[in-house]
Amino acid sequence: MAKSNPGYLGVSEPISLGGPTEKDVVQTAEVEKFLADAGLYESQEEAVSREEVLGKLDQTVKTWIKKATRVSGYGEQFVQEANAKIFTFGSYRLGVHGPGADIDTLCVGPRHATRNDYFFRCLHDMLAEMPEVSELHPVPDAHVPVLGFKLCGVSIDLLYANLAHVVIPDDLDLSQDSILHNVDEQAVRSLNGCRVTDQILRLVPNIPSFRTTLRFMRYWGKRRGVYSNVMGFLGGINWAILVARICQLYPNASPSMLISRFFRVYSQWKWPNPVTLCHIEEGPLGLPVWDPRRNFRDRGHQMPIITPAYPCMNSSYNVSTSTRYVMIQEFTRGYEICQAIDENRATWDDLFEPYPFFELYKNYLEVGITARNEDDLRNWKGWVESRLRTLVLKFERYTHEMLLAHPHPRDFSDGSRPRHSFYFMGLWRKQTAQPQEAEQFDIRGIVNEFKNAVLAYAHRREGMDIEVSHVKRKDIPVFVFPGGVRPPRSSRTVARSSRTVSRNVVTADGQVGNQLGTESWSDPQSALDHSGGYQSTSLLVPSVSSKETQSILNGHPNLHTESLEHEHPGHLLGSTSAPGNIAVLDVVTQPNSMPSTSSNGAPTNGLDMCFSSLHREAERIPANNPVNFSPAVVDELDELASYQAKPDNKHVLPVHGSSLEGCSGRTVGQTCNLSSHGNNHLKRKAEEELEPLELAGPPVGATRASTSTVQRKPLRLRLSTVPQPKQAE
Repeated sequence: MAKSNPGYLGVSEPISLGGPTEKDVVQTAEVEKFLADAGLYESQEEAVSREEVLGKLDQTVKTWIKKATRVSGYGEQFVQEANAKIFTFGSYRLGVHGPGADIDTLCVGPRHATRNDYFFRCLHDMLAEMPEVSELHPVPDAHVPVLGFKLCGVSIDLLYANLAHVVIPDDLDLSQDSILHNVDEQAVRSLNGCRVTDQILRLVPNIPSFRTTLRFMRYWGKRRGVYSNVMGFLGGINWAILVARICQLYPNASPSMLISRFFRVYSQWKWPNPVTLCHIEEGPLGLPVWDPRRNFRDRGHQMPIITPAYPCMNSSYNVSTSTRYVMIQEFTRGYEICQAIDENRATWDDLFEPYPFFELYKNYLEVGITARNEDDLRNWKGWVESRLRTLVLKFERYTHEMLLAHPHPRDFSDGSRPRHSFYFMGLWRKQTAQPQEAEQFDIRGIVNEFKNAVLAYAHRREGMDIEVSHVKRKDIPVFVFPGGVRPPRSSRTVARSSRTVSRNVVTADGQVGNQLGTESWSDPQSALDHSGGYQSTSLLVPSVSSKETQSILNGHPNLHTESLEHEHPGHLLGSTSAPGNIAVLDVVTQPNSMPSTSSNGAPTNGLDMCFSSLHREAERIPANNPVNFSPAVVDELDELASYQAKPDNKHVLPVHGSSLEGCSGRTVGQTCNLSSHGNNHLKRKAEEELEPLELAGPPVGATRASTSTVQRKPLRLRLSTVPQPKQAE
């Protein structure tokens, strides 16, 4: 529960109590119009229909609990008193749902109506017999067991918790911690959906502004490909907590102000310091709470976003090193565009440009799955999606974070092949402080280990299969593009309106570092490499920042410091020819002669790049201009630095890091040894093959059709950090 703070909500005083100016009011009206034009609000008819569906569901569970009580052997009087109650949570409870969105619901029942015997059997059978119910899909083995279905065409996700109560009262209050007494872990997780949602609404100072801002950020996250908890990005509750914290820091701000402050704060947040809406308390029941001092697993969390209801948990534990980097880059981009909007150099539409995922990287992994019927495919997809995050983690772990993966948050279907689905991951080579020669990554063992884990699905049926293949950018199947048509190269270089947006460096711990200057949106070459693909970040010459700006960006006390080996790559450029069908990915690292520009005098990360004027001219990289902050922005960022310097010290993460020893300083063509540091089993898996194994290729002698859309590449990836002459793909 939240501690009472005189005059403010949250764990610290607000950064600013300033309200909106006349310009902010105008921009807020533009934001609301933008959301309405995007179709994010449901009609009055649909709202009424949802209420009717919830009423029908409530009556259904009340009938079910009486039947379950009678079957349990209780007398008729007790049967008549038996009760079950429906609660809502998630986007519907927060008031930010859109047309066609599902409704997250929780059914609370008495202690004798157990989950497996009565909820997933008796209630499931009742729903299956109802003509209004379709697409009934139970998932009893999930982390949070759920019963999914459509009722009168409205999607419902129904959770269940049976309390210690003999009879459920109609005025049941879930906010009381005593409600968790004598319930199992699955019930605690189910109850916390409602408890967290209600607590968020209690902890924001202005609910209408919170809802408008959250609706905006959810839509932005989906457009930019960073809205997916299962894929390692952020889900609905994560976005709600992040927005709620900004509302606490700027309690009188309008939605347009909150949007800009959101990007400003989280592009500079010192992860993995946690985002919390209230103090983390132990609670009266002894349930485990998020505490990196005691729980070793909590120390590895990349972006802790802590739920405000007891027991406080990290709602973003799925985030990996790779996905954290992608999100920080997007937060930085969002803040830069908001600055341009404030200066009338951009519009809100610019924030929502679709993420050019299939133009960013040279190398991709394609994960194809198939099943014999639609029901099997739906179950198979749910399982595979829950496992894809582990493949990203395996790449990071077994290559000591030298090879990172960016998963696309959605699946794709090929209209010519029914009952097939495809997932894609972009691969890139991480940069380190010291430049390295070309390096090979043999990932056969990683992929085979992932496939074996997926194929161990307890409910797997005949026909459920999976293949993983390496695809270069030029060979990406056309069905992933809008309309099934690959965009012509000329359309990728259409000049955008003449605006400039600055690009910032993301440092080792994921924070914004020295300014890299500005990139001209009107210059196609600033956004594209010479082979036609977007760069993941801009290769720009770092300009000398003012002392004031340097203090803002580098002056935050580092409450958590990671080794420089944890820095992330930012630039994917060009291609080179390689022998023997070995895929080559070029990245450019900082030259040895690059002087230190970090505030503490330590070597800067690989994104702080310095090139000679000749190299810059050859690459057609525009010159940079320093970014100037207004005094008001400087004051607010100083307040943010002060706030992050004074967190609840009980929950500051200890220093940790992964050694990169054994994967650096190799010569051209040398294979990275993935068996070092206790990973010998992977080496053995690879060495058992007498011939080079194709990535996820079928067994020798297999005759089944391949789900891969293009010719598969060998599983070895040769990733070079040495600048090479560019060749057309």
